Amino acid sequence: MNRFLVCLGLFPLFLFGQREKNPCETLSRINALIQEYHYSTKPIDDSLSVYVFKTFLSRLDEENRLFIEPEIKALQKHELTIDDYLKEKDCSFLDDFYTAYTKTVTRYKTLLESVKNEPFPLSSTEKVQFSKDAFPYAKDEAELKHLYKKRILFNTLRDVAELSTNKDSLKANFETLAAISKAKVLDKNECKIRSYELTKEEFNSAFFTVFCSYFDPHTDYFSQSDKSSFYSTVSSDNLTFGLYISMTEKDEMTVDEVLPGSSAYFTEKIDKGDQLLKVKHKNDEYEIACSSMKKIDEIITSNEYKTADFTFRKKSGEVYSVRLNKKIMKDYQNNVFSFKIKAENATIGYIRIPSFYATFENGKSSASNDVAKEVYKLQEDNIDGIIIDVENNGGGSMEEAIKLSGLFIDFGPLAVMNNNKNKKEILKDMRRGTIYDGPIVVMVNGFSASASEFFANAMQDYNRALLVGNRTLGKASMQRIFPLDDDNQEFLKLTLEKFYRITGKSNQYSGIIPDIEIPLLFDKQMPREDSNKTALPNDEISVIVKYNRLSNEIKDELIALSKKRIEQSQTAKEIEALNAKINPLYDNDLPPILLQFDTVFDDVNSINKLWKTIKLNGEKELPITVEQNSIDLENQQFDEYLKSFNTERIKDIKHNYHILEAVNILNDVKNIKP
Repeated sequence: MNRFLVCLGLFPLFLFGQREKNPCETLSRINALIQEYHYSTKPIDDSLSVYVFKTFLSRLDEENRLFIEPEIKALQKHELTIDDYLKEKDCSFLDDFYTAYTKTVTRYKTLLESVKNEPFPLSSTEKVQFSKDAFPYAKDEAELKHLYKKRILFNTLRDVAELSTNKDSLKANFETLAAISKAKVLDKNECKIRSYELTKEEFNSAFFTVFCSYFDPHTDYFSQSDKSSFYSTVSSDNLTFGLYISMTEKDEMTVDEVLPGSSAYFTEKIDKGDQLLKVKHKNDEYEIACSSMKKIDEIITSNEYKTADFTFRKKSGEVYSVRLNKKIMKDYQNNVFSFKIKAENATIGYIRIPSFYATFENGKSSASNDVAKEVYKLQEDNIDGIIIDVENNGGGSMEEAIKLSGLFIDFGPLAVMNNNKNKKEILKDMRRGTIYDGPIVVMVNGFSASASEFFANAMQDYNRALLVGNRTLGKASMQRIFPLDDDNQEFLKLTLEKFYRITGKSNQYSGIIPDIEIPLLFDKQMPREDSNKTALPNDEISVIVKYNRLSNEIKDELIALSKKRIEQSQTAKEIEALNAKINPLYDNDLPPILLQFDTVFDDVNSINKLWKTIKLNGEKELPITVEQNSIDLENQQFDEYLKSFNTERIKDIKHNYHILEAVNILNDVKNIKP
């Protein structure tokens, strides 16, 4: 079973000699591994060239607002020949791309400076158009500059419109307010230039990532720092500065929590709500408003960055700087936890699994062991059923998914693994017995993926639990990470295998359909596997395995009761009504907006009203009574940090309609089978 530890683990199968920073050498090694081990490899031909050419340009210039048409035409000589270059190990074409891209960033800076120094009308008879698809490239620099001016004008008008809901007051002071907003918008645009600037190494890394994505969305190139950041999402303990940070609606980074015992805690300066302004590592300084969020996240999460200087602003306006050092600490946001929820006639256990973490890198515990501990705690309180929540759980260790399934299923096959040689292997729970044999509801949604889907599949196939929520992401493939050099500086996360349900079916691409679907805001907008052009297809294999599917004579009755309750629920109706307004904003091109203040104000306030309604819906407290289990209540009574942390967790539970319905389902079980 140890082989499944490396679902997301390291396999030092290939050790290459010392190498120079030659992109073709890296690409050759990536391609060699892909051609040998990828689950469903593809030939290096014109199809690859076209995909890589178009995808790479769209990654560099997502809105087609940097390059102009002649530059794209000049680069098109490479569109059908990238495959030939790779076979010949000639990557000089990347120099053409890098030179062209660097020129666009320099031009962007020059054009913004020109716009800044020219007379700028604060209204226009022209319109601005928004689309879910990229617009055609501008024909020349003059057209590009004109597009920049239109965008700056719109953003200026929008900034003024967002100052107040009183249109008359804004119009009375429009000239003054618009001048301030225009300066702010121009400064923000200039500031953002830094996030477009790429070193040659960063540029090549972006190309490697695009090349890998041709084979499937989960095969990826990692630098050492990328790998470290990736593992931080599937570990219960991480090197950390001791800060939990999130983005606000105004695109500002603020402190959510300060971890007791951490470097941030011992500064005695950083408070919840402080705004992060900039981060400095060695001689490189990154302003939050100007820098790539990927870089900021890398500094905060990667083990490669041990020390950094942080500058914050308090709500009082005070600006201060502190130097922080990372230390290994428990990552509470990524750890399993549980609560008791009181229902009408029952006490329900709720267990949240944020990821299938294992002892990767700094990890000291595993998801399956921690779930077992929480089940024990809940059983001490005589619970009548358990909710296992893997919503927004993107996966992790496949061995942990196997072990977790085995906690609730008594010995037997769980899934079938298949590789590129069509060699099938049955994955089994090898341990007899279970730690809990009561009723279970498993919560899933569009961000439940990979190991989460593996666990949900097993629970559904054995009829061990009712699945509730929304269609899952649809990732039924397994990856391992290979080193590309003996310095452990470059890595390839490679899709090697695909797993199938014990029925022979697969949720790859299509996702798992829950037994009971519950409305969820933005469900249709979740980026599932079937939205990826290069996703592995759904298929079915012929397999014969013996397993004991449990009987559940009240399952149909439970589903019927739940569906009726959802149909009658005012909360469900509100969510559906909001989705009916949200979906067109993402699915359709919006009407053009006249670049005049009245029109922009009306549009902004219409959208803001919708977002305000969405926010209020998400903050609506539902009739859920939540308590800590008795063991945690006793052990944590003097831990003020965990008390605060649990207050936020309880608040989140009370806002979650899916949890309310899961509780109702388990209460139905108690009522039907007292």
